[in-house]
Amino acid sequence: MSRRVRLHEIAHARAGDKGDTSNVCLFVYEPRHYPALVRALAPERLRAAFPALLRGPVHLFALPRLHGVNLVMENALEGGVNASLNLDGHGKSWSFLLLSLEVEIED
Repeated sequence: MSRRVRLHEIAHARAGDKGDTSNVCLFVYEPRHYPALVRALAPERLRAAFPALLRGPVHLFALPRLHGVNLVMENALEGGVNASLNLDGHGKSWSFLLLSLEVEIED
């Protein structure tokens, strides 16, 4: 049986930024949820979920031995911290956005 949960229920994140590039690592609490994490963060899914924010390439690097992924999103910070009129153009904003995504997990 499966159910839908928000990603923050099964994973945690750490983010950073450099210029207009956001780098977010996400790790599941339980290894059995790793496949759901990878599905939830597929670049094409992220582009569909955040079309106005993702203006450049999205790279997903799988870290199966660590049960995590590293996402690098280029042109994703509206020009970066110093160039954006956005109140919070930091990469950490992306960790909250990503952890709010719904994902289907097996019970």
